[in-house]
Amino acid sequence: MSTLKITDLWIYPIKSIAGIQLDQSKVETRGLQYDRRWVLADENGMFVHQRDYPEMALLQPEINGDIMTIRHKTKPIEAVSFNMSEPDSTPVSVTVWDDTCPAKPVDAKVDAWFSEIIDKKVRLLYMHDDSVRQADQRYAIEETDKVSFADGYPVLIISEESLAFLNSKSTEHVPMNRFRANVIVSGGEVHEEDRLRKITVGDVEMYGVKPCVRCVMTTIDVDTAQKGKEPLKTLSTYRKTGNKILFGENFIPSNEGVIRVGDTLNVLEKKSGPFD
Repeated sequence: MSTLKITDLWIYPIKSIAGIQLDQSKVETRGLQYDRRWVLADENGMFVHQRDYPEMALLQPEINGDIMTIRHKTKPIEAVSFNMSEPDSTPVSVTVWDDTCPAKPVDAKVDAWFSEIIDKKVRLLYMHDDSVRQADQRYAIEETDKVSFADGYPVLIISEESLAFLNSKSTEHVPMNRFRANVIVSGGEVHEEDRLRKITVGDVEMYGVKPCVRCVMTTIDVDTAQKGKEPLKTLSTYRKTGNKILFGENFIPSNEGVIRVGDTLNVLEKKSGPFD
């Protein structure tokens, strides 16, 4: 029987910009700590993203203590920093896909920095603890399940074997960071993550609830912000169902705890994958 282990952990604190690699992370009910707790929104309260502004891929965050600093990967632009504690500001409404929830503006100087770089007036908003964005009830385990500003679910898991299989078919090498997963695992069959219904890892229990539907954002090179055709071109040949291309599995945690690189996934329940 295969043994799945965590080989990498990532968070993406500000939705749609670059991520931060970790050795360990606290898992909260709405996702890994700090993951997608901030979002950029336009003047109408609609979130902005790499699909429309690919240069967001070149904005690199780092966390030191309570301070987050954002730098541009390729341009000599002065970095910007802000305190990660909950802002003392009045919440406003922000819309992410079909969901609208309250969030707190962070800092006007930060807004100006982002606005200049992507050439659109935006402001940075923080999902405070009292803000609740409910997980999609069609797939949620409990009615109280919630999510950060991630597209739909708290945690995304992908296996190294699935990526290696894709790259064995692809016309160009596709790195794992194109898929913006939180937890990278290894040691199982190709797309074994599809078949995990209930797992424990570290102190955390999680449920695999839905395959992740992939979009054109995966075609943006995270080092250049240039769009291409892969991986969707190749994935469409063997991971397409209807008009959806699937890669990775969305999970919902049922409790909080800590997970670490090297931890083993204990598989408590399995299910059929979408292509079984």
